[in-house]
Amino acid sequence: MERQKTAVYLNICTAAGLIAMALFIWYGIRTGIFVSPEALEKFLGRFGLLAPVLFVLIQCIQVVIPILPGAVGCLGGVLIFGPVWGFVYNYLGISMGSILAFLLSKRYGRSFVRNMIGEKNYKKYIGWLDKGTAFDKGFAVAIFFPVAPDDLLCYIAGLTKMSLKKFVLIILLGKPGSIFLYSLGLTGIKQLLQYLF
Repeated sequence: MERQKTAVYLNICTAAGLIAMALFIWYGIRTGIFVSPEALEKFLGRFGLLAPVLFVLIQCIQVVIPILPGAVGCLGGVLIFGPVWGFVYNYLGISMGSILAFLLSKRYGRSFVRNMIGEKNYKKYIGWLDKGTAFDKGFAVAIFFPVAPDDLLCYIAGLTKMSLKKFVLIILLGKPGSIFLYSLGLTGIKQLLQYLF
């Protein structure tokens, strides 16, 4: 009986969280904070000391809802908070979102993952499940590189037999490299464009 109450409570919390996330995404799309680092900076500027917390949550959301461009968040973090703290906040938010995507996938299964990543992406990556333990190695390598579809792969990983402990270890060790490379690359491109124009 206690397990049923806990399951109902968790389902209510998950539904409430998803509704709140959907409302925030709707607001973000309307105001442009997900497509413009300048709009993101203006939005976060209103929150003063709470801006880093909100930014971490935004980065977490952009992983869970993979329709948002992660590049904007990574660049925004570096531009708004500087290279060190921008990296730290990006790392925290993206790691939290990755773990949440994995847990949601484990909890709700294939139909949930199909709805979250879309039918086209689902068909493209679901074949990775047939690779057995080779998936774990491929996943670990993909997480390190900034061009891999990390968000989608976190959902796919949740459909495997990979343990939460192993997943978290891969994310915590692999994400710093990809976020650093991503942030460095985006910052370099921005500086080059400023120099040229």
